[in-house]
Amino acid sequence: MRTACRIGILKDISKYHLSAMKDYILSKAQFDADTAIILGSGMGAFADRLNNLTNISYSDIPGYPLSTVKGHSGELSIGSIKNISLIVAKGRFHYYEGYDMETITLPVRLFHSLGVKKLIITNAAGSLNLSLPPGQMMIIDSHMDCTFRDSLFAPKKHNSKKYHDPSYIRKAFNCSEKIGISVSKGTYCWTMGPAYETPDEVSFFQSIGGHAVGMSTVPEIQQAAELDMRILAMSTITNYAAGIINKPLSHEEVIQVSSQVKDDFASLLTEIIMNI
Repeated sequence: MRTACRIGILKDISKYHLSAMKDYILSKAQFDADTAIILGSGMGAFADRLNNLTNISYSDIPGYPLSTVKGHSGELSIGSIKNISLIVAKGRFHYYEGYDMETITLPVRLFHSLGVKKLIITNAAGSLNLSLPPGQMMIIDSHMDCTFRDSLFAPKKHNSKKYHDPSYIRKAFNCSEKIGISVSKGTYCWTMGPAYETPDEVSFFQSIGGHAVGMSTVPEIQQAAELDMRILAMSTITNYAAGIINKPLSHEEVIQVSSQVKDDFASLLTEIIMNI
């Protein structure tokens, strides 16, 4: 997630009733499949390509929290693409919105309760080096928790196959070659937000081996791994992080770049779905 925004207003989310959420969703749309996608900022148009599409607003799902960030429409989309059934989250929850980890990872647990075993997580991220320009897509092969919530020591790089499925990563690159879309791979750094990173923070992330930075995704990866789901995570690079070039950061740029590459993003994601 590439944004800085005000803290959202929380609903009463002390307890989640996954069974009630699941029952409501299944009352609105038939879903008996094993694949789910979480879409990042400005990427919601992918879900509009689904056939037999049903959109369910987060506000209608009993006890479900709300996404407060621009570029996240706050819907679950259920449908199919190339005859493959999917459930898609158009909007996620962030630590900087005031949500706790239980809330941030709720969509993953809900997907698991619906029988999902394969999870594709996408985000908009900032590049930590000039060789990774805006518009590029990056397959995440490792991640670091750079929030310093639990420790003041330098973050560790996590590249275990339980977090980043090697066969999915290989298939993603094969898909990119097949359709002629250039992708890279690298390490994603998760920061707490809501403020963008400072140039000094960016230098630190570079020094420990980071390639892209954002404010989401890692909690979802961790939750999915705990549930033994197979995971592929990918970033759309929407801007250079602070200090890389002499240009101020803005969420409008994030949405603009996401819109510019939406067709390539959708083509790559569709090809990946067909091959995992």
